[in-house]
Amino acid sequence: MSATDRTPAMSLAVRNLRRNKLQTILAVLGVCIGVFAIASLGIFGNVLAIGADNAIGDLGAEAVVSPNTDQGLQQLTDADVTAMKRAVGDEATVIPIRSGGTVVESNNDQSFATIYGINRPGAAYTAAEGRLPDRLRQGAVVGAGLASSLDISVGQTVEIEGEQIRVIAILESQETFSPVAPDSAVILPESAFQSDGYDQVLLRAGTGEEAQLAADNVRETLNSRQQRVEIFELAEITNEIQEFFDLLGSFLLGLGGISLVVAGVSIFNVMLMSTVERRGEIGVMRAVGIEKRDVMRMLLSEAGLIGAAGGVTGVILTALVVVGLVTATPAERSMVLVTQNVWYLLLALGFGITVGIVSGLYPAWKAANERPVTALRE
Repeated sequence: MSATDRTPAMSLAVRNLRRNKLQTILAVLGVCIGVFAIASLGIFGNVLAIGADNAIGDLGAEAVVSPNTDQGLQQLTDADVTAMKRAVGDEATVIPIRSGGTVVESNNDQSFATIYGINRPGAAYTAAEGRLPDRLRQGAVVGAGLASSLDISVGQTVEIEGEQIRVIAILESQETFSPVAPDSAVILPESAFQSDGYDQVLLRAGTGEEAQLAADNVRETLNSRQQRVEIFELAEITNEIQEFFDLLGSFLLGLGGISLVVAGVSIFNVMLMSTVERRGEIGVMRAVGIEKRDVMRMLLSEAGLIGAAGGVTGVILTALVVVGLVTATPAERSMVLVTQNVWYLLLALGFGITVGIVSGLYPAWKAANERPVTALRE
């Protein structure tokens, strides 16, 4: 005995749907479109958010402290740096920076570059070639962009203001925005600068929350009596970007939801017309002793089958589109094949089935509660 034979309501539902193939197909198509819209738009919005998060990287884990020029302060002192280290404790690394700009020459080519004075570049950056010492006392560390444009490699020399300096490391390319951007810069020891003060201090933490806490502590400590410093918290940018993509994702899901509501109206219409056309048949069923709940079960099974068929078809179409997205676009598999996108598929499928059943509730209730005598007369 098949599963359909063991469930008379389901067997009758399948038979009735086959009798009205065109209406059934149109209703299934409506659900399919709605499910596809919800799943695909949800996945695309999530992929965009993941891509933006990857592009931002650990940007939010940094904060940049600068002297408040409105108060007449041009540089930060050693005392300021000491106070910052005391304020942040183990929450972040404090990296004081001196900066300037000049022409860098190498291999008979030259380019204007930012020059940073950092004693501990390894605390903020990673070397692609060479090795970053625990403390930079001599030599130059060149950013990836500048090294590429001037064809610089480790062991060569660069000329800065008439002085030949040996390159000890090339930094990895920085794919994220930062006010202290080393890609087109050269990092030298602090001693290469005549100034005793610092132009900026980089606070680098493990997470955006830790960076925000460190920035708050520095602000509270240094600005308690005078507004000595201004702090640019990169986490604020990442938070705004994340809020935008959350809003975009909700908007896209809303568009998909509208499609599914339209599909629900289509199912409602199909079920209502079906019950009207089958009033005599339903009246006979009630007259021979079929109970109300059995009639409702049969009609709800029809609506549920329409929702399930449309939902499964929509999910399959979405999965095919996702495979095409991975195959035909630069999108990385790690951005697309994530657990959250599977949840979008399951969510859309659940919505499709739910819309089908809910849309069939009133027609099923109306048909089951109609008096058999009235139905047989018409």
